[in-house]
Amino acid sequence: MILSLFKYTLWACTVTLLCVTDKIAAQNVAPAVKTDLPLDSIRLSDPFILADKPTQTYYMTGTGGKLWKSKDLKKWTGPFTIAQTDPNSWMGPAPMIWAAELHAHNGKYYYFATFTNKAIKLGEGLERRACHVLVSDRPEGPYVPMRDSTYLPADKLTLDATLWSDTDGKPYMLFCHEWLQNDNGTIEKIALKPDFSGTTGSPKLLFRASDSPWSREKNKDGSDRPNKVTDGPWVFRTQTGKLGMLWTSWIYDVYTQGVAYSQSGTLDGPWIQEKEPITPPNFGHGMLFRTFDGKLRMSIHSHKSVNGRTIRYPKLFEVDDSGDKLVVGKQLIDGR
Repeated sequence: MILSLFKYTLWACTVTLLCVTDKIAAQNVAPAVKTDLPLDSIRLSDPFILADKPTQTYYMTGTGGKLWKSKDLKKWTGPFTIAQTDPNSWMGPAPMIWAAELHAHNGKYYYFATFTNKAIKLGEGLERRACHVLVSDRPEGPYVPMRDSTYLPADKLTLDATLWSDTDGKPYMLFCHEWLQNDNGTIEKIALKPDFSGTTGSPKLLFRASDSPWSREKNKDGSDRPNKVTDGPWVFRTQTGKLGMLWTSWIYDVYTQGVAYSQSGTLDGPWIQEKEPITPPNFGHGMLFRTFDGKLRMSIHSHKSVNGRTIRYPKLFEVDDSGDKLVVGKQLIDGR
């Protein structure tokens, strides 16, 4: 467990360092916008793609909070700065932005993201990190705050917010409760107000990291145990009506994505974990979108080492949702 904790702490520090570097080079200074960028030339964790029908444009964002746009998924233009946070809020003047998502709803566009204020500490030196939602009239932003100053308890480290409207007709924010704080990461839900300007009620647990049969880490005595990490939930429904959820953890030191299915067909579950990961090793934090010609795709990131540094970059996979269970197909080399 000590070795495992060291690995995760080292990984978290690496991600933090990369994000801080991105802030200095890209957020505090206007980024240089480039055109005709191949997908695999973009460095990006947690890639999210909105296929916006009104503009017939694909919009991609993720960790770092920037935006790229494309007409064909092959060539991209960006990055653009789109988030305008309140410097007087708990986020501070220059929050780190993680795992941003874009959702269109009732004529508006919503920016679900995790914001970190390094100046605020929550016990044992943990930086305040929480999910929040911004709004815009346009997919390209700017995205600005709404009414409520917080969406989740201020003393709870949360991340990787996403959106799902359940069978009760209500919208919900799904999120992870950080394993660094509870030592067994969770995926939870909380009801959103109809205009997404805040939340109502209390969070409800859906499942824990330890429920996974495929994730692994080492105990102090060298024996295996389930991994602590929950990351990147994404809810979907197959064409047969089966409700599923992608989510990511680790198999020892390999980032890996699994899937669970709800027996009840609602967010309340119970959620039954598949025995094996759904994607190849070294891929995680995936989401699904449908292209303008109707093809289902998974946007996901992978890793490679460049001059001793871990670089994260987006990839696309073919996906088949015609049955009760999602089937991931081949990786698309050029993004088509």
